[in-house]
Amino acid sequence: MRAAGRGLVAAAVLLIPASAFGEGTAHAESHAGTLVWHAVNLIVLLSVLVYFLRAPIRGFFATRRRDIEHNLERAAAVLREAEERLADWKGRMARLDTEIQEIRRLAHERAEAERRQILADAEAAAARIRRDGAAAVEQEQRRARDALRKEAADLAIELAGELLRQQVTDAD
Repeated sequence: MRAAGRGLVAAAVLLIPASAFGEGTAHAESHAGTLVWHAVNLIVLLSVLVYFLRAPIRGFFATRRRDIEHNLERAAAVLREAEERLADWKGRMARLDTEIQEIRRLAHERAEAERRQILADAEAAAARIRRDGAAAVEQEQRRARDALRKEAADLAIELAGELLRQQVTDAD
């Protein structure tokens, strides 16, 4: 391939001076000859450009194609992810009413359980208060009985002492 390219370059170099010699002929021939030489020069120029620029152009377009394919793949992945998220959110929205009802049901159950626990605690506290109150009343009754017995004993001793003083004389 390189030999063919060198041959084209050599032909171009030889044809350019040949077109300069053709200007000395008649005008009509000159016009047709000039047109032919211009066409040959254009073909040679394009051939040289294609020869030298083929690899860089091919590389550029291959890289560009890979970049575009990569970008398309990334865009497709982003689109898939967005569609999945949209479907997930739509599903959540569809389940939202049932989730709200479930949350309300759970809150109601917890409130009912807490109410029962509070009532049980209150009943236990009331029973404890009654028991403590009954114990306090019993203790107060015992204390009052003991105080009454003591007072009755003191009064009995005092009365007995009075009776003894009144009835017993020094002679007895």
